[in-house]
Formats: sequence, C-alpha cells, structure tokens
Amino acid sequence: MGKMVPATEFKAKCLALIDEMQRSGEPLTVTRRGKAAVTLLAQQPGPLSIDSIFGCMKGTATIVGDLDSPLDPDWEEKWLASWDEQMRDDPQ
Repeated sequence: MGKMVPATEFKAKCLALIDEMQRSGEPLTVTRRGKAAVTLLAQQPGPLSIDSIFGCMKGTATIVGDLDSPLDPDWEEKWLASWDEQMRDDPQ
C-alpha cells in the first residue's frame, strides 16, 4: 500500500516526501480528511532511456547523391514565383 500522509503534511514536506518515495520505490498516498485523494508512484526507467534513444538509428540510412546541390536546380526560382503569386493574391 505504501506510505499515507495527510495533505497538510504533504504540502509542508513535499520535496522530502517525493525524494523518500523515489528512494524506496513505494507509492505515496496523500489523504484529505482521512480518505485517499491521490497516489503518487515513482517513475521507473522504461526500455527507452535517453542513453538508448541517441544513436539508435545509426546505420539505418543511406545517403544517395550530392547533398550540396538540390534535386531540382530551379527550385529557388519556382519557390520565389510561388511566393510572389501568394503575395499578389493576399495583399495585406
């Protein structure tokens, strides 16, 4: 069941109670007028931690072609023309 504390004690000692809960791993139940109001659980590290996220996709992508030049050499002119057309249609 874990530790039960009244709301007033939780308010006064919040950080210390959370630290204790994380160390012990037991849930902490906050009560109001003797009835359970909320139960806090210490977060357990799951299968994906920060260490396993970074680099997990290493070796799964292949670079094909030249990264310095765009696929369509006229992309900038087309984009500028599109932008000019949008500005003509929507003058503010």
